Amino acid sequence: MIIAVAALLGIVGGVAVGYGVQAEREPTPLAALSQPGLGYPAKPLSADRAPAPLPAAQDRRVKTDRDLRKLLIDRPRGTRKTLIDELGLGDGWEPLDQYVERYYEDPHYMFESLAGLDLRRVASVAWEQGQHRETEVWLLQFRSGDQHGASEQFDDQIMYMPWDKDGAGNTGDAIKGSREGRYFLYPVERKAGYLPSYRARALAVRGDIALDISIFDTSPISKKDIRTLAERQLERL
Repeated sequence: MIIAVAALLGIVGGVAVGYGVQAEREPTPLAALSQPGLGYPAKPLSADRAPAPLPAAQDRRVKTDRDLRKLLIDRPRGTRKTLIDELGLGDGWEPLDQYVERYYEDPHYMFESLAGLDLRRVASVAWEQGQHRETEVWLLQFRSGDQHGASEQFDDQIMYMPWDKDGAGNTGDAIKGSREGRYFLYPVERKAGYLPSYRARALAVRGDIALDISIFDTSPISKKDIRTLAERQLERL
């Protein structure tokens, strides 16, 4: 027991001496961080210590809160304005009731659905080319809240595309640069006395904006045409 007590006292005494020596030393500065610099904030803190705001080029919210029409893809060279634009009736903004009346077979249902998702505004651009081809591009922006309106609208549309009678009847192909966006070619529609009807459609979502593009023609539409158009529009967002 005497030997054990002596050993214990030796340990305690050594620890105490060690703490005493450490307490007498000057503080040793910490090594510099290996990370060369943080990505945010890009500028030094302001006088009130608040992070400096991101430049407009890096702040997507600044971009999308401005005139939404400026984010629409430009009309390609060699195309024509639609009749509505030629008459000066189209300014790029689309009222909700007008949008659903033009685009959906059940406009009353879609009006209530989009209003329930807290749709904020709709911007669109359209053009004609060749003899019968017409292209329409829509940007649907939703307000921020408990629900994510853009994603829900995208999910609703993408869900029926393979199965519904108004859908494309296939699962489509992935759009490069979009996590879930897809583009579709519809089966040709033929009616006696009419030219054949072809359609392609692209759907995607980025932030609070749902993207919807359609191409209509009396001649076959290539996958490249709708895919390239969707990729170019996503780059603007």
